[in-house]
Amino acid sequence: MDKLTHYRQTARRIVEEYAGHKPSVGEVDSYPMIDPDGDHYIAMQSGWVNGHRAHGAFIHLDIIGGKVWIQFDGTDRPVADELEAAGIPKEDIVLGEQPPDVRHLTGYGVG
Repeated sequence: MDKLTHYRQTARRIVEEYAGHKPSVGEVDSYPMIDPDGDHYIAMQSGWVNGHRAHGAFIHLDIIGGKVWIQFDGTDRPVADELEAAGIPKEDIVLGEQPPDVRHLTGYGVG
């Protein structure tokens, strides 16, 4: 399997796994939004928690330039750790939610 196929399958698996979990609080639905042509992998939530609307992405991964970009990680266990555990090297993981001028300090790819 080539690198890009592996990255796509891993991103899809992670997003689908997280989207399959029901939050412990509120009436919230989670679902994956996957655009394989554009290499966008997003886990969304929508619903209500304690009378407040819950809506938005809680994971957003993109594959850009042969690297997995973590655009947003709103989870309690770092998605970067899961990408590494799946065999994706740190230099091919970009913490896109970090400012470009500090990415070189993260130990991950810079873009």
